[in-house]
Amino acid sequence: MGLEKFTYDNRLAKHFATATILWGVVGMLVGLLAALQLFLPELNFNFSMTSFGRLRPLHTNAVVFAFVGNGIFTAIYYSVPRLLKTPMYSPLLGKLHFWGWQTIILLAAVTLLLGITSSKEYAELEWPIDILITIVWVIFGWNLIGTLIKRRTSHIYVAIWFYIATLVTVAVLHIINSLAIPVSLTKAYPIYAGVQDAFVQWWYGHNAVAFFLTTSYLGLMYYFVPKAANRPVYSYKLSIIHFWSLIFLYIWAGPHHLLYSSTPDWAQALGVVFSVMLIAPSWGGMINGLLTMRGAWDRVRQDPVLKMFVVGITAYGMSTFEGPMLSLKSVNAISHYTDWTIAHVHIGAMGWNGMLTFGMLYWLFPRLFNTKLFSTPLANAHFWLSTLGILFYAIPLYFAGFTQSLMWKEFTADGFLAYPNFLDTVTQILPMYYIRAFGGTMYFVGVILMVYNLVKTAKSGKFVATEEDEAPAREVHHKKEGFHRRIEGKPITFTILSLIAILIGTLIEFVPLFVVKSNIPTISSVKPYTPLELEGRDIYVREGCYTCHSQMIRPFRSETERYGEYTKAGEHVYDYPFQWGSKRTGPDLAREGVKTTRNYKPDAWHYNHMLDPQKMNEQSIMPPYPWLIHDDLDISLTAKKIIAMQKLGVPYPEGYADQAVADLQKQAHEIAEGLRASGIQVEDTKEIIAMIAYLQRLGTDIYTEKE
Repeated sequence: MGLEKFTYDNRLAKHFATATILWGVVGMLVGLLAALQLFLPELNFNFSMTSFGRLRPLHTNAVVFAFVGNGIFTAIYYSVPRLLKTPMYSPLLGKLHFWGWQTIILLAAVTLLLGITSSKEYAELEWPIDILITIVWVIFGWNLIGTLIKRRTSHIYVAIWFYIATLVTVAVLHIINSLAIPVSLTKAYPIYAGVQDAFVQWWYGHNAVAFFLTTSYLGLMYYFVPKAANRPVYSYKLSIIHFWSLIFLYIWAGPHHLLYSSTPDWAQALGVVFSVMLIAPSWGGMINGLLTMRGAWDRVRQDPVLKMFVVGITAYGMSTFEGPMLSLKSVNAISHYTDWTIAHVHIGAMGWNGMLTFGMLYWLFPRLFNTKLFSTPLANAHFWLSTLGILFYAIPLYFAGFTQSLMWKEFTADGFLAYPNFLDTVTQILPMYYIRAFGGTMYFVGVILMVYNLVKTAKSGKFVATEEDEAPAREVHHKKEGFHRRIEGKPITFTILSLIAILIGTLIEFVPLFVVKSNIPTISSVKPYTPLELEGRDIYVREGCYTCHSQMIRPFRSETERYGEYTKAGEHVYDYPFQWGSKRTGPDLAREGVKTTRNYKPDAWHYNHMLDPQKMNEQSIMPPYPWLIHDDLDISLTAKKIIAMQKLGVPYPEGYADQAVADLQKQAHEIAEGLRASGIQVEDTKEIIAMIAYLQRLGTDIYTEKE
């Protein structure tokens, strides 16, 4: 059979690699600023767009979708043509994918800084951008599937299995979690509320980590580690077991983010069981990656690429062991809402994703520019800065997490909370925050060294835009093959089977939660938010208050003593979106408006606290929100918001949208009058009035207050 000549186009890989580096610097710089803000609140600069609540989602989106996302596409556009012995299906689709993805990132940066957010973890972008993401993802999928179809190889290599799983699962996750009712171009409400919204969000959130940050990078690992080590993958059979068990089990584990919450017990139990089972396939992947480097260990000491791969794969193993451990209810009772979780996710992000990305870039740039790496010593320095930076970042946060949990739960011999003031637990862990910021700085300095090293590498060579190759036309194998070997030769079948594998767990968990009404018992006293409270809730979301405050009191004595009655599922039926939070840098707010609890605060306290938190307590690390005091509340969409809520099933009276603004103004006047009576001169129209209305509503539906 004759050989066919063809060309690899390196331009897309170079573009995505460049974007990876650029957005990595931006995302990590924003993260470093956010880490500093946790003990230096003045670095919020009294400005809305630089406040922690807006920077924190910008940081996560920039690192996950800009840095890691572009890293994924760098790997795919470089490895897929070489693995399939054919150019990418369409250069035009590739260009549309690249520029579309960068447009999404820019829109995300602008909108998140402006406070335009859905507040859903890793899915904060509003509906027009969600539609653009869908379009760009279809373009990417079209190009990938088209390339698979026109391949010259008879089978698809293991790295591509993981790329396929990423393609189909991210599409399913994004579409289901993004369903919403638009109010305006910049505002929508999700179609799910309360418990159901929380369930869908953490099904999405956990599996965004699984299928965007993990399976894609396992594909990267299965291509670049053998290339860098110049060794074959350790075990083909282990690869098969690793792949199918991982994608089947991962999709079930999302409810482990909701342990001890109002989520039904059966869903929590499923999350725990499948999370523990995940240890086996995850460690199978780690073993396969590390043992692929067998015979190359003598080179690891000198080669920064291999060193980074070793640390990255090890971080993957440690993180995927820790995750199932954190899913055990006894451990989760300690870790949840603490900095332990922050340490856990950063081991994965900085270790697994970061180190593999750095190793790939150091390996790739000399080949893209037909030269040698500018400086191996600089790359080794980067390795040590990154590795030590991860340790200095994570270890203090483990101590902080243990400290927080122990202090929250401690009682005196007389049966009272030892630390009733939440701020006592914050001030105790500030030294850990200093060390965390030092570790983050080390990691960032290492990235700057990499940028310098790669720029000098590029300048020392000449970009290789295209590479020639040749291969025989695809052979048809008639000999008897095993089942898996046969489906490797049928990429469309393989894709469909991957989709089925992830849909099984999804349907089994989703159907009972959405069909069986008894999973979410209703509470007759729970009423819809007033128009003013609804506007205040939207401001709460806009300012990212959920990044520091939870609204979920777990059924622990320590929490009910501190905050009040534990949270019921029926309380959240009108919460679009849910606001349970995932981290307590500040106290829980689920009962903030209940006058009979120890934490109740009058309207004047909330006003002054938003204006100057340090005035209320000089040790507070909360940033001020002066713009809430000065800015007028925008009520131009209030009627449309009520109509959207009615479409979602919220029982406002028919025609209430016409009356909503008048009711809003009446309630605002009452609150403002009370503030003026206490000596605070404020107009009825300010945003702070709506925020106070919302905060004072929290928790009151299930309490009979006695003054």
